[in-house]
Amino acid sequence: MIVGEALDIMQVAGVGAGALVTEMARSTWESMRGGVARLFRRSGEESAAQELRLIDAARQRLVDSPESERGSVEDRLRNELMIQLAAFLQKHPDAAQELQDLVDEVKGASDGDGARTNVHHNNESMVVISAGDINASGGFHYRAPEQSR
Repeated sequence: MIVGEALDIMQVAGVGAGALVTEMARSTWESMRGGVARLFRRSGEESAAQELRLIDAARQRLVDSPESERGSVEDRLRNELMIQLAAFLQKHPDAAQELQDLVDEVKGASDGDGARTNVHHNNESMVVISAGDINASGGFHYRAPEQSR
């Protein structure tokens, strides 16, 4: 993430955009939005309000999107928000660390939000528990353990 003494603006913008899109559909959205609003205030209240209108419109598009299109909407929003954040960070490179700290804070808070699962008497089936994304493009294969005879 660090290039020389400065954070890589494009990388921070990309990570920030990803965190924004992830938080848009969560109950923690208002906290993330508040942090981004503080960040944007570096350009003044009027500019911050314009930036937040774009963020809010992006969130509304995500929330209003059909479930079947959600993935492609998220991808488009990540790209749009990365451009928005990168442009902002070009004008305010000193804000890159603040954005990175906000992302780290939100990720840290989200790490404890996972569901708790107890599995009892689970015979002849498989349970998959993950704290993150799972790519099962190759499929899951399960074979019952050999029966002892």
